[in-house]
Amino acid sequence: MSISPAPLNGSREWSDARLLYALEEVVETELNRHLKVAKDWMPHEYVPWSDGRNFGGVMEGEPWSPEQSKVTDIGRTALVVNLLTEDNLPSYHHEIATLFGRDGAWGTWVHRWTAEEGRHGIVMRDYLLTSRAVDPDELERFRMSHMSEGFESDNRHSMLHSVAYVAFQELATRISHRNTGHHSGDPVCDRMLARIATDENLHMVFYRNLLGKAFELAPDLTMCAVRDVVVNFRMPGHGMPGFERAAARMAIGGIYNLRIHHDDVLQPVLRFLKVLEISGLGPEGLKAQEELGLFMGGLDDQATKFDERRQALLARRAAHAS
Repeated sequence: MSISPAPLNGSREWSDARLLYALEEVVETELNRHLKVAKDWMPHEYVPWSDGRNFGGVMEGEPWSPEQSKVTDIGRTALVVNLLTEDNLPSYHHEIATLFGRDGAWGTWVHRWTAEEGRHGIVMRDYLLTSRAVDPDELERFRMSHMSEGFESDNRHSMLHSVAYVAFQELATRISHRNTGHHSGDPVCDRMLARIATDENLHMVFYRNLLGKAFELAPDLTMCAVRDVVVNFRMPGHGMPGFERAAARMAIGGIYNLRIHHDDVLQPVLRFLKVLEISGLGPEGLKAQEELGLFMGGLDDQATKFDERRQALLARRAAHAS
């Protein structure tokens, strides 16, 4: 396909529609690359079906109790948060299909991404219920409450902001799944979440590379979008029941916190794209780049203070336990 000549650096010349069109060739290239490297896998192969048995209720099975769970307390908290996040896939699909469209390479990617993400919710729920890792009644009540609220992206106003957001968010999700597996205490759970994390990493690479091309086409506009997304970043599960309390527990438990967010999510993407080193920006882009650099420095300071408080808290808990 042919792309109309890129306008000079600046925000006035670009609209969402023009950028969407200009990036489609890159989407097609990245989609083909993704399909070559993505490995097919079967969710049912990661579930310990032989551990399953009926729950209480109409099947008159054994009611759930905490001692039946093989995973740690922090593992249970994180698994519920991670699964409820995956559960809102219908809303996520609606958001990106509305922004990116259902036609051409964009549409093919939207549907492929949705199909791959669907596996994550399937395998996680099957694992949690079969292994009796969490309270099934509470999990279903949370699911109903969370999905009934729906999901509206903070970046739904802009295709470019949405691309920037998912470049970071997919990596954040990968890190959260991977760390949950490490802290779960169950090798079966760890293996399952490692498989999911591999998908999330490929999704991150897709959007990161797309964001890199956007910097080539419209550096000022893209820099502003990245600045806005990084400064105002929220995980997609922020609206679920009890999220703040669960997020605090996950932060202390070492699954996802300020230090991880800074070092393992924001920095890798910014460093790969050399965002803070881009030159030749106009006034708006330069201002956004400077503000982004200042924010990252401040976030690093906040993360250091959090680390100190966390270590002190863990030391007090260890002393109390002994």
